[in-house]
Amino acid sequence: MKNRTYLLLLLILWIPLGLRARTVKVWEGTPVRAASVTLTEYLPEGEPLAAVVVCPGGSYFWLDKEGEGSLVGEWLASQGIAAYVLHYRTGGWFHFTFHTRALFGGNRHPDMISDLQRALQLVRAQYDGPVGAMGFSAGGHLVMSAGEFFGTDFTGLGLDTSLRPDFVAPIYPVVSMREPCTHARSRRGLLGDGRTGQQALRDSLSLECHVRPDTPPVFLLCCDDDPVVDPRNSDLLDAALTEKGVLHRYVRYHAGGHGFGSDREKFTAETARWQAAFLDWLKEIDYGH
Repeated sequence: MKNRTYLLLLLILWIPLGLRARTVKVWEGTPVRAASVTLTEYLPEGEPLAAVVVCPGGSYFWLDKEGEGSLVGEWLASQGIAAYVLHYRTGGWFHFTFHTRALFGGNRHPDMISDLQRALQLVRAQYDGPVGAMGFSAGGHLVMSAGEFFGTDFTGLGLDTSLRPDFVAPIYPVVSMREPCTHARSRRGLLGDGRTGQQALRDSLSLECHVRPDTPPVFLLCCDDDPVVDPRNSDLLDAALTEKGVLHRYVRYHAGGHGFGSDREKFTAETARWQAAFLDWLKEIDYGH
């Protein structure tokens, strides 16, 4: 009951009209000590068609807060979709540089998915329509994790709110934590220093192994020339989704690289079409115009 009261007060403070982009600390009023985790809202004109929690990438060590964050939020809002950009916990530059989490702890799994599940709770508390999640690179791994592991409440709050996104959009995602195609930096960022050699932990977070028949619809995108995350990650996920009969669309471009997000200056002739492809797909699953 105490958690529900804090949530209600938080939403009352969040909802006032007149602001286009509002930011809240998602763990405020809870026992979780994570003041850096924020959710920024980008609202469209009129009633939203859907809501999307946006998870920027950054190898689970940092976040691309503009190209895969604020610019995505602004674009979605311009298309009639309420966007909520999540700044979730990451390993951080210090731990990336000095490999110190094995000694001093720090952010690592399940902190990241806990933050996303909390964001889904908050958005669902104020919006009755479909709520999806879109993520880029490591953020793609995060949103796909939410689409597979929704049966486990990583928040620890025990709220009676669905943790299953209505759809997920992993864009050039990290998928596997196993060789030969894992993105080693993201694996280290997620698992934590000193844990990357734990095979059971690697397997538990290799998403190609955990697709379930009730996984929400998936919009999956990558590029053949991605120099950062091996496109075989997306191939593995596509194959697993197909095997389980999960509704999905796999878009694969020849040229586009990695990290373009919604930064039009980084688009190629092909990747300039990805946003329209996503919106068309939303229509096909009855969440678009």
